[in-house]
Amino acid sequence: MKQLTLLVLITLSIPYSGSSQGFLKTSGTSIVNSKGQNVLLRGIGLGGWMLQEGYMLHVPGEGQQFKIRARIEALVGKDKADAFYDAWLSNNTTRTDIDSLKAWGFNSVRLPMHYNLYTSTDKGFALTDTLLAWCKAKGMYLILDLHAAPGGQGNDLNISDRDGSKPSLWESEADQRKTIALWKKIATHYKDEPYIAAYDILNEPNFGFDDPVNDKNGTKEQHNIPLKELMEAITIAIREVDKNHIIIIEGNGWGNNYNGILPPWDKNMVLSFHKYWNVNNQQSIQRILDFRKKYNVPVWLGETGENSNVWFTEAIRLFEKNNIGWSWWPLKKMGNNNPLEIPSNDGYRQILNYWNNKGEKPSETTAFTALMELASASNISNNILHRDVIDAMMRQPFSAQTKPFLANVITTRTTLHAVDYDLGINGAAYYDMDTANYRLSNPKMTIGNRGRVYRNDGVDIAAEKDSADRYYVTNIEAGEWLQYTIDVKDKGIYSIQLLTAGNGKISVTAGGHTFRITVSGTAGKWKTATVKRVALQDGPQSLRIRADVGGYDLKSIQLIRDLL
Repeated sequence: MKQLTLLVLITLSIPYSGSSQGFLKTSGTSIVNSKGQNVLLRGIGLGGWMLQEGYMLHVPGEGQQFKIRARIEALVGKDKADAFYDAWLSNNTTRTDIDSLKAWGFNSVRLPMHYNLYTSTDKGFALTDTLLAWCKAKGMYLILDLHAAPGGQGNDLNISDRDGSKPSLWESEADQRKTIALWKKIATHYKDEPYIAAYDILNEPNFGFDDPVNDKNGTKEQHNIPLKELMEAITIAIREVDKNHIIIIEGNGWGNNYNGILPPWDKNMVLSFHKYWNVNNQQSIQRILDFRKKYNVPVWLGETGENSNVWFTEAIRLFEKNNIGWSWWPLKKMGNNNPLEIPSNDGYRQILNYWNNKGEKPSETTAFTALMELASASNISNNILHRDVIDAMMRQPFSAQTKPFLANVITTRTTLHAVDYDLGINGAAYYDMDTANYRLSNPKMTIGNRGRVYRNDGVDIAAEKDSADRYYVTNIEAGEWLQYTIDVKDKGIYSIQLLTAGNGKISVTAGGHTFRITVSGTAGKWKTATVKRVALQDGPQSLRIRADVGGYDLKSIQLIRDLL
C-alpha cells in the first residue's frame, strides 16, 4: 500500500489553471486576485503537524498535545521526547506533500499554528517560511490559521491544546495581549508575501460567555462580546503593519455562531464557517449565504471533512455551486478518510495498549524506537495513499463517469479483489444503502464504510486477520452492487468464480448478459460459487455483481478462460 512519490505525482496529476496574481482581496461577495478574477480556494489543512490532537494518533482519553507529550516523556524521557517531536515536524509535512497537493488539483493550504512555536522560539516562523517557499514554487496560496491561541479559545480542549485547569484565553487579559502581539508579529513578518492568502485569526472559538454552564461551547451565545472585541483588537494590530492581507474571522460555537459579531469591521474581511456531519443541501448553508448577501462579504468554508467519499463529493458540489472556497481537514492522520494515512507499527500499538490499560509498559528502548518509526511513517513516502478520497474530492463532484480502480487486465486466469471496484459516485461505480455520516441532521444516519479500512466509500469493508489477502466486502444488503471495469485481452468463454461466505442470491452481469446464482455457507468460511459459460469480447467492459438477497460477504472474483 505504500506509494512511491513518483506514483503520487504522476498517476494522479490533475491540471490546475491559474497562478498567483498578487495579493488576494475581497470584492463584494468574491475573493479576487489583482486582475479582479474570481479565486475559488480549493485547499486542505495540515492538521496534526504543528498541533497534534489525540484522535489523530489514536491516543485514548484526553488528547491535548501537552498531555500526549507528557505521556511520551514518561516513557522515554524529555530528551528523547524532544527528538521525536523534532522528527515529527521534519517528516509530517514536506515539499513532496505540497507538490502532490498541486498535482492532485488543490490550490491552497491552511496551516494550523500552535502559538508556542512562534512565541517561545522562532521555530514556527522557520517552518512556515519553508512551507511558504514550497507553496510559492507551485503557485499555491497559504492561509495562516491560529489553531492554538495562548490560554486556549474554547472548552473543546484538544483543538487548541488547552489546559483546562488554567484560565482560558477569555479569562486572561495577559493571554489576550499575547495573542494580539503574536498576530502583529506574524503580520509584520509576512506583510509583503502575496502567496499568503489570508490570516485566519482564531480557529473555532467555542466558549459560553453568557451561560458557561449550560452552553459551554457557545453555540447558543447571543452576544459574543469578548470574541468580537478580541478579533477587532487583532485586526487593528494587523492593520498597523499590514494593509494588504485578507482577514478571516470565525464565529463562536466552533466557527458558526455569528450572533452579535456582524457587520464586518474591515473592508478586506472574509467570514469563515465550518461544516461537519450534516446534510449537504442549500438549507444547510443558507444562514452563511444570507450573511454574505446582507453584508456584501465573501464566505469561505474553513474546515470540513472527517466523513465518507459520498459526503465529500456532495459537499464540494454544493460549495462550488455557490462560489464558496473550501479547506478540507486534514491531509493525513492515522485513519482512512483523508488523502494520506499514517500507518502504525507493532511498537506503537504496544504503547497504545499500555495507555489503554491493556498491556505491559514497553521498555524505553522499545517505546523510543516505535515513536521514531511513527515519525518516519508520517512522511509522505511512507504514507498510505487513498486515491479514492482524492478522486471523490477533485473529480467526482463534476463527473458521473467511472474509472477503474486497478487496470484489471483479463487473460487466461485473473483474480479481482472485491474491494477494488471502480472509482466513482454512488449509483455509478457501486451502489450502497448507507453512505455517509449525517448524524447532526439525522441521528440514525451515521454509517459509511462500517469497517473503516482500505476505502472511504459507502461500501462496507472488513479486514481478515492473519491473511495477506485480507480485505473483503461485508454487510451486503439486497439491492447493493459493485462494478468493475475490466480489459479483456483474450475473448472467449469464461467461468466467473465468486469467493463468498454466508448466504445470499447474486446477479452477475457480464458480456451483455445477467446470470443468477445462489450462494450458501457459513459466515467466515469462504466457498466458491461459479457462473459458467460467459462470453466476453475483447476490450474494456463492465462486470457487475449485484445482491438480489443480501447476507453474504464477498472476497474475490476470478475469471477463468475455457481453453477447450
